[in-house]
Amino acid sequence: MGSILYPEIPRLSTMVCNNKEVSSLEHATGPLTTPAPVNHSPHKGMLALLGLACGVGVANIYYNQPLLLEISRSLHIAEHQAGLIAVATQVGYAVGIVTFVPLGDVLERRALMMRLFTAVSCSLLLCAVAPRLWLMVAASVFIGLTASVTHIVLPIAPEVADEADRGRAIGTVMTSLLLGVLLARAVAGYIATWLGWRAVFFAAFVVNAAFVPILWRRFPLLPPAHPLPYTQALRSLWTIFRTEPVIRESATEGALFFAAFSTFWTTLAFLLGTPHYDLGPGTAGSFGILGATGAMIAPVAGRLNDRRGSRYVVNIALGVMILGFVVLWVFGHHLLGLVAGVIILDFGAQANQISNQTRIFGQLPQARSRVNTIYMTLYFLGGSIGSALSTWAWARWHWNGVCALGITFLLLASVRHMTGVRARIHPMEVQTAETIAEDA
Repeated sequence: MGSILYPEIPRLSTMVCNNKEVSSLEHATGPLTTPAPVNHSPHKGMLALLGLACGVGVANIYYNQPLLLEISRSLHIAEHQAGLIAVATQVGYAVGIVTFVPLGDVLERRALMMRLFTAVSCSLLLCAVAPRLWLMVAASVFIGLTASVTHIVLPIAPEVADEADRGRAIGTVMTSLLLGVLLARAVAGYIATWLGWRAVFFAAFVVNAAFVPILWRRFPLLPPAHPLPYTQALRSLWTIFRTEPVIRESATEGALFFAAFSTFWTTLAFLLGTPHYDLGPGTAGSFGILGATGAMIAPVAGRLNDRRGSRYVVNIALGVMILGFVVLWVFGHHLLGLVAGVIILDFGAQANQISNQTRIFGQLPQARSRVNTIYMTLYFLGGSIGSALSTWAWARWHWNGVCALGITFLLLASVRHMTGVRARIHPMEVQTAETIAEDA
């Protein structure tokens, strides 16, 4: 009955009217029931460990962003060529989400997470010693592939929370994830300033390798709620995407939001390296700390989702992010304007991510890993498109092109949002739909 807490579930009205659709979806994803909460450890302690795992895992794909200018100089390549490293990492991340995250509904998750943290450690070490661009790009793809462990961890959060607090639980874990995203840039920038960019990847290798025994000692065994064959899990991704309008809408919006977000962060180091600023990777990384102040919105957004609904929060996020890009466009060549724009942009991006993930995790509780696979695959494909187009926009129109591109992505997200699902279902209709699903 966990779905009662997520009123924006139009798929259930389809179920009430079409028993065949219910049968098809149940066959693809497993029984339409909410998995039992994990009771292996106290609620708060488990959420803290989940947050740490998310933060450590996701940081790996962002270490390279403030280093791109230094890497281009070290490897004697053009700036837009260095941008391929960020693109490769995000493309690898999207592919890794499709490949590995569905295994969260197939295999025991602690062992799966340990294997992926081991693999990402090796990938980081390869990146640290790469002497050529092609090897750096290849290593970055593998970093992205294996850093997808983050999204095996994240869907566990609703399982350890009480039903009434799921939005808050997701917000709590997402706070750590977002801090990992933003502080990764700061840590990378400072280490690169003092020890060089290769030291960043050596340090990340040590941190990820050290996290493997932490998982072994502190994490409970987490078997899948409804285990099914891996090939069936992969096939069901299309069934879920086709039959779930809320998931389609949220994934598309998330992709466009992250494309805009990546447009800014991929090119920030280039802006700060211009003669106007003439600042190094340490300063570029410091903006990650500024952005981390936006992580404070995550618990607030989680509570607001529980009270007002996800679409309400997305409305706010759209307005805030567009405002952030306007500030960056008009005042981006003044340091205070750049600081203000970063904070505003991160507030909007994080509010949107919390609302979307709260929304999608309410759709198919028995298939949360696969739902997250669909969402995050499109999300990071959007990010890779934003990174690729932002380096192209920078090469041709510099900062004006970057900001115009970011606003364009957000306007497209606004169109998708306005044409999205608005219907709400009364809790009794949810109960009736679940009864029909059990009889189908």
